[in-house]
Amino acid sequence: MSKILFLTTAHRYNDDRIFYHQAKSLRDQGNQVKICSLSSEFQGTVEGIEIESYSVLEKNTKEKSNVFERVCDMFQPDCIICSEPLAVIATKKFRKKKKISVVYDITEWYPSMRMVENFSFPLNIVHAFKFFLIQLYAGFLSTHYIFGEDTKKFPLAYFFPFKKSIVLPYYPDNIYIHENIKQLEPNKITLCYTGQFSEEKGIGNFFAAINSLRNKKPELEISILLIGGARKEKDEKYFADQVKKYQFENIKIGTSTSFETFTEAYAEADICFDLRTLNYENHHCLPIKIFYYAASGKPVIYTDLKATRQHVDVSKFGFLVDPEDSDAIADCILQYLENPELYSEHAQNARIEYEQKYNWNFIKDSFVNFIKNSMK
Repeated sequence: MSKILFLTTAHRYNDDRIFYHQAKSLRDQGNQVKICSLSSEFQGTVEGIEIESYSVLEKNTKEKSNVFERVCDMFQPDCIICSEPLAVIATKKFRKKKKISVVYDITEWYPSMRMVENFSFPLNIVHAFKFFLIQLYAGFLSTHYIFGEDTKKFPLAYFFPFKKSIVLPYYPDNIYIHENIKQLEPNKITLCYTGQFSEEKGIGNFFAAINSLRNKKPELEISILLIGGARKEKDEKYFADQVKKYQFENIKIGTSTSFETFTEAYAEADICFDLRTLNYENHHCLPIKIFYYAASGKPVIYTDLKATRQHVDVSKFGFLVDPEDSDAIADCILQYLENPELYSEHAQNARIEYEQKYNWNFIKDSFVNFIKNSMK
């Protein structure tokens, strides 16, 4: 039995990738698994996985590192899987005492725009470069890499090409999927948006597209399903302004759900959307809920991002669009309304693509073996 420790700052201990997929898969192979997170408060054991989590994200770097260092010393892992640079750097002292593998699971674009958005020019450039160097240092300290997608391989795979790595997509496990393939009802449509209610994530683009659809087909009964919320005060104001601007008649707002019930929360939706802004960072980040929508049998309309084009053949079950071209997006929706057979084909294809390509069971063993081999 090997002892495997997950360290994460920004992700909760019950993060879908860390807890529900990676940790459970390693546990099922007889390993002793522990997760330490710095973003929520909980200590205990959940489904055979040890949890030591603290809400200390607002503390300074030294205090956060101390938590990780203490957990490493107490647990004495054979392998550590880290989700952020700070977690990797915090393993340095422990690795001097015990030769172990430190696997850096790169799932976020680093440095992200939100990390430097509060700095004005030229300080934003200076801080971006500083964070870039931190990322390189974490890459240097790591022994192995896991990349969430090919578009996140830069810069570490290029600076350290000799280090072993795998690409591990965000495919769902079928036990967490509620399949609900629908048939369109005449002159009715339910459109769904999940996630952060912010301008950058595309809630404004979503509303603009619906408004265009409303203007093109006034007799259409449009239902809007929103699941999520605003995280920042500026996003709350933006969202409130958008709701006031469009004054949609049939809008349902649900709060964020647990991971286990996420796909049930949007079961009534006919089409699911992600119309996030086109920018450099977004082009390199794959919106992972597309796999859950496909698994549920939901056609999608998504921003035409480089990462999405590279990893998913969306044409089988939806459309890639310019998120700011509301008229073109409305026309995509109208294609489904005017051709219900196309909608049914895409809904069936979505589930088939998931079953044949985008399923966690297809990649689970490669992940488990990669971690096992990293400890040899």
